[in-house]
Amino acid sequence: MPFNREKLDQLKLDRPVAKPRTSGAPWLVALTFLAVIAGIAWWWWNRPQTVVVETAQARVLGDGRTTTLLNASGYVTARRAATVSSKVTGRVVDVLIEEGMEVAEGQVLAHVDASNVETNLRLAEAQLQSARAALGETEAALVLAQSTLDRTNRLAEARVVSAADIDSAQAGVDTLLARLERQRAEIAVAGRQVALWKQQLDDTIIRAPFAGVVISKNAQPGEMISPISAGGGFTRTGICTIVDMSSLEIEVDVNESYINRVSAGQPVVATLDSYPGWRIPAKVIAIIPTADRQKASVRVRVGFDELDPRILPDMSLKVAFQSTAGEEQPAMLSVVVPKAAIKRDNGRDVVWVVENNLAERRAVTIASSNNNEIILAAGLQGGETIVVNAPDSLTDGARVKEKTE
Repeated sequence: MPFNREKLDQLKLDRPVAKPRTSGAPWLVALTFLAVIAGIAWWWWNRPQTVVVETAQARVLGDGRTTTLLNASGYVTARRAATVSSKVTGRVVDVLIEEGMEVAEGQVLAHVDASNVETNLRLAEAQLQSARAALGETEAALVLAQSTLDRTNRLAEARVVSAADIDSAQAGVDTLLARLERQRAEIAVAGRQVALWKQQLDDTIIRAPFAGVVISKNAQPGEMISPISAGGGFTRTGICTIVDMSSLEIEVDVNESYINRVSAGQPVVATLDSYPGWRIPAKVIAIIPTADRQKASVRVRVGFDELDPRILPDMSLKVAFQSTAGEEQPAMLSVVVPKAAIKRDNGRDVVWVVENNLAERRAVTIASSNNNEIILAAGLQGGETIVVNAPDSLTDGARVKEKTE
């Protein structure tokens, strides 16, 4: 039978065309967008906060190659320093010095009004002259009395005068001898009186007790000066202050826990705060055999091997006590940090170190302090970036940013 395509097509079933179904895709997109926004907001509010902090560098004193047993801080002091005053109370006539002037021992520094002393000196000299004149008169009278006595004795041998005449002549000689002795004593007293007023006149001249440099001028012409404090009045107690620059040394307060590392004659390297790169050789002069109960420290005197004009009294410095020959001691680095970098946490001294913009808490051991700096005995190696005046909210691992000027 032949294939009839038309009849075959009639046997097909016509299906209805399916209409496109409306899905919830827009709502899904909106919900996804809101979820992303909420996630961003949650991250924003809970992201790690970056704390802006002030930083500094922990520095090492010296080159770190020497064997340092102990680090400490101290001041330059002068063994010979004096506030020069007058031995008498009086008005200052002139002052012949200024600050910074070098003076020699015995050099005149100032004069005090000496008019009253000069008047008394002239009176004492006149009394001495009068006493000497009276002595001369008595000596002449004694010569006459002695001649009278000799003549009377010769007449007595010839039985011309009586014994009473002899006694009278002898009494005259003895009286003049006694008067002569008294007048000689009076001359000695008058001479000492003159010497006394001369000494008081010399006391009105104020001289330098030793050679040195004037570091302060405390009185001006016209002011009153006295060796005794006037108790709040306008009387000065000194003309100037002189320091013997050849007597400069270092005074260090060493914690009594570390005093066993210090000995007399021990080499020391000193570093002035004004010249941090200048290493000054020195050595221990003496350890004062007493401790300060309040500071729990022992005072140590350190002398410079060689003085320099840059070293001035009351300068602050750091000292590193070196090991002596044959000592087997571990080396210690002199790490110095600002005092404001030290925080107290649970009874420990800590600093905050910045590494990779993160704050890290480090426990440290303080060796000594001086002014605005702290010398650490342990905890840092030097060169670290540390936080200064760290806020109380700073935590370990917090992200920080260095403050810029």
